[in-house]
Amino acid sequence: MSDAKGTKTREELAADQAAFWNGPGGQGWLAAYGRIERSIAPFSEIVLAAAAAAPGERVIDVGCGTGGTTAALARAVGPGGSTGGHVLGVDISQPLIEAARAQQLANATFVLGDAAVQPFDALSVDLVFSRFGVMFFADPVAAFRNLRSALRPGGRLVFLCWRTPQENPWGLVPLRAAQPFLPPVPRPGPEEPGQYSFGDHTRVARILGEAGFGAPAFEPVDRPVWMGASVAEVVEGSDRFGPLARAFAEATPAAREQARAAIAAALAPQAGADGVRLPGACWLVRAAAQPPA
Repeated sequence: MSDAKGTKTREELAADQAAFWNGPGGQGWLAAYGRIERSIAPFSEIVLAAAAAAPGERVIDVGCGTGGTTAALARAVGPGGSTGGHVLGVDISQPLIEAARAQQLANATFVLGDAAVQPFDALSVDLVFSRFGVMFFADPVAAFRNLRSALRPGGRLVFLCWRTPQENPWGLVPLRAAQPFLPPVPRPGPEEPGQYSFGDHTRVARILGEAGFGAPAFEPVDRPVWMGASVAEVVEGSDRFGPLARAFAEATPAAREQARAAIAAALAPQAGADGVRLPGACWLVRAAAQPPA
């Protein structure tokens, strides 16, 4: 249960994440799949290139979602079999895992599970990979420690995470425009999971150190985020997925219309011939497991 200050326990945070991604989060992702994948395609290319999965390697794809990155990794590591590579995709969302399994990849397996407690085979993989999945760990030290236990000597960790909200206008501009008209959007605590919870690289370095990784390398990745083909499309999607979805659901019809109009006005200057784009900012993080003392 929550402590005296109202701070949620790790168990409560994990339950919240599971409920969200098996409910509105997972359904919203599937509904907006095409737009989301196009939005983050430039970031996906960068983190997959940095991971440099090689033929014959074994990989864990953390927060694999519908399996797009898992499929790319599976192609890189080669066909299955006793000498071929293999990718294990892990996610807490049943709807997303079901969509991933529908791909029927020959050398990939998908598991519904929490990275903090999933029973990975010890010293079994060469690469732990994630594209925008690790920020939602309820207990990040436990999750990374469990993932580290699966890495072979010389294995590597490569992931991509969003930086701070202030560095990501693609998310902040609509939020600020709509907030005056909607119920307050809850702000996660400094140690709670969330889209921007890994924005502070000093926190990330501390978490990885406590989990048994060596000093991580951080590379800033800045790219425009394609938000939709038109302002109207972006506005339509803002109340179905993302940080504003819950606030829209709790607002009156009049307030929702005011919020939509405010978002449209804020985004209008960013609309171009190929859609709406705003800056996005990530960390590309690389680390290796610490050798035994």
